[in-house]
Amino acid sequence: MKKVSLRTVGATCALTLLLVAGGCNKKHRRTTSVENTTDYAENLQSLVATKQLVSLRWKDFSDYQKYITQFYEDRNFEVAWTRDGRPTAQAAAFIQAFQDAGAKGLNPEDYDASRWAGRIAKLQGKPADAVSQFDVAMTVNVMRYISDLRIGRVNPSHFNFGVSVQSKKYDLAGFVNDNAVDAVDVPKLIVGVEPDSEQYRRTEAALGRYLALAKQQEAAHADPLPMVTKPLSVGQQYPAVAALLARLQLEGDLPADAAQPQGQTFDASLSDGVKSYQHRHGIAVDGKLTPQTIKNINVPLTERVVQLQNSLERWRWLPNEYVNAPLMVNLPEFVLHGYDAEHKPAFTMKVVVGKVLGAHQTPVFAQMMRYVVFRPYWNVPISIVRKELMPHIAKSGIGYLASKNFEVTNSKGDVLAGYTARQVAQGEVMVREKPGPKNSLGLVKFMFPNQFSIYMHSTPATQLFDRSRRDFSHGCIRVQKPEDLAVWVLQGQKDKDQAEWDLAKVQEAMNTGPNNRTVSLKTSIPVVIFYVTGLVEDDGHVHFFDDIYGYDADLQEVLVKGPPYPLKPDPMVLKAKDDDTV
Repeated sequence: MKKVSLRTVGATCALTLLLVAGGCNKKHRRTTSVENTTDYAENLQSLVATKQLVSLRWKDFSDYQKYITQFYEDRNFEVAWTRDGRPTAQAAAFIQAFQDAGAKGLNPEDYDASRWAGRIAKLQGKPADAVSQFDVAMTVNVMRYISDLRIGRVNPSHFNFGVSVQSKKYDLAGFVNDNAVDAVDVPKLIVGVEPDSEQYRRTEAALGRYLALAKQQEAAHADPLPMVTKPLSVGQQYPAVAALLARLQLEGDLPADAAQPQGQTFDASLSDGVKSYQHRHGIAVDGKLTPQTIKNINVPLTERVVQLQNSLERWRWLPNEYVNAPLMVNLPEFVLHGYDAEHKPAFTMKVVVGKVLGAHQTPVFAQMMRYVVFRPYWNVPISIVRKELMPHIAKSGIGYLASKNFEVTNSKGDVLAGYTARQVAQGEVMVREKPGPKNSLGLVKFMFPNQFSIYMHSTPATQLFDRSRRDFSHGCIRVQKPEDLAVWVLQGQKDKDQAEWDLAKVQEAMNTGPNNRTVSLKTSIPVVIFYVTGLVEDDGHVHFFDDIYGYDADLQEVLVKGPPYPLKPDPMVLKAKDDDTV
């Protein structure tokens, strides 16, 4: 489970619970009550050993069985959640949390929200079977709920993402015994389990708003807006201007007191609302009523709710050192976000990310930026050599490489004067593109070593930044303002001559400095390559983006099947990239 802000845990023992193999190494004995009889203990032992509880919505709890066994062994198999035939105050508080789970982007029925009243009714008279069933059901669901809030429901490794939740996991048995069973303030405990991030909290708040808006929209039974065949400008006629106004008011793109349009004219006020909507949805902001704009407006808000739920899931995946990372690339947004020391927005810049087609999608991962390289070589992966260079060599001859600024080296990096097409195709020699303004990596690259060989770099193809959709690379991330990013990354750094890396020095290193110059960072910078199609800005405005890679769809496909969720990578999905992808 996730590393939580320690303000809500409190006890010294809880510090060690943040470690996977941690815990307080003590028995969690409780004062014996009327419930704690041999009959209950035998029932609990039997139920826990089965790894299934038929009364649960998701009866298979095998993935939690070892934690539940440890939980009851530490209690000498005493019941935890009832006293005198009634749920404890803590049990009642957790039941309320289960019923409110939708506000946190979870499914209340995953925690048996509708089944607790029936279980409580069966506790009257304190029959051993009902008490034991209630107790195990509560323990299973408390552990599921805490785990789901802490590290998410599905392990990101299933999608072959480079994010590990391992450091955030609790010793569940110890955590529940020491912190949940006798919690003084269950809601406060739950908040402490979640990521300590304003972006996460803003997303959770936005989800609550969109849940209400989705209900409002469904109750209105409004028809979709009619499609247009070409963009409409101010002054042109549109038969559904009143419906368009209502739709723009629903999410706040126009104020509630906006003037009603005259007749069927698409007026300047509506155009302003369309601009706001386009800005929030990654559409070219021209104020025109385009087919793409109408298509987005017609997306039901229930789908926007799912996007925010998926965003919360991914925020929970991030280790503590990355949940407030100074640099975050949001792939479906095609934007790099930079944050200051207080995690306030410092800058944004456009990026180009991996192509949707051709298995070039940029993966989700988190790593530390450790160095910057000015005027880099591009070592061309053998897959790109064979797919993209060899057809030209076959047509134009081996001289094609030199004519396009490539050179060929041996395994030691020595430049070769003579080589054959066969050697190139077989990977017996290496092809690299020489540094300079025409180099595919541009004049600087930002390195955060990772299993995918993905990094950020400049590019000579600057015209791509003018497009609203920017998936054109082989997987790496091209940045719009490399000089500005280099200054920001190197701020406070000094070279061997003790000169500060200001803009002039960065430009000198990029334009006239030595080739392949590496500048190591004294302090590594956390970088998150992220994927959220619902992002909430500091001002509270919610931005939605298309699921370009289908990562949201992949997540929903797993979640709909219910627990236990897969823990291992799926061999059929995203693979690690070749070295030096671009």
